[in-house]
Amino acid sequence: MSTKQKALKSAFPHTIPVLTGYLVLGTAFGILMNSKGYSSVWVVLVSLFIYAGSMQFVAVSLIAAGFHPFYTCLMTLMVNARHLFYGISMLSKFKGMKKKKPYLMFGLTDETFSILCSAQPPEGVDRGWFMLFITLLNHIYWITGSLIGSVVGGLITFNTKGIDFVLTALFVVIFIDQWKSAKNHIPVLIGVGSSMLCRLLFGADSFIIPSMLLILLLVTVLQKKIQGRNLI
Repeated sequence: MSTKQKALKSAFPHTIPVLTGYLVLGTAFGILMNSKGYSSVWVVLVSLFIYAGSMQFVAVSLIAAGFHPFYTCLMTLMVNARHLFYGISMLSKFKGMKKKKPYLMFGLTDETFSILCSAQPPEGVDRGWFMLFITLLNHIYWITGSLIGSVVGGLITFNTKGIDFVLTALFVVIFIDQWKSAKNHIPVLIGVGSSMLCRLLFGADSFIIPSMLLILLLVTVLQKKIQGRNLI
């Protein structure tokens, strides 16, 4: 068995939970894109080159409403700002990856980040190829789910109103799970409180960016208190 085959065989079991989730979420995204009049080609291209989960759902509305470069870039930065911290924390793991490094950085989604942080390659398995196949498999799952959704959306006519809520539903489930497992609820309360306040001040169409900025500011200011509670 070659080095790549060993790495692929070792990586696959770690990605099975992501497989189930990405097929469902990707299908919802594909159906949503199809409902806006975009063909399977566009669905695959978006999932191939954007590959940003929540931002892809946001991008559907942005594309449909007309392209505004500055607002789109700013919205993308705010929605995916957490990836800045992901990248910093992975610098040591990606050290020495050479040609693999650009794709490892590109494919660093929330779920892939979680696996790469915890999973270790078995003895005799190349670490670089192990990490690359985890990232690649997850990407393939998302593209496959998106394509399935696009095809299903084209074959079956039904009311897609509310289907873009699937990602929100996922976040609610994650939020509840994190609330139950975390001892320190300060970051969660900051996020919820800031979002509610900005929603009231700026309205439903313009509250996301201000709320993200407010969350970042409050977390920075209260960093020592948050870290202190984590030690309790």
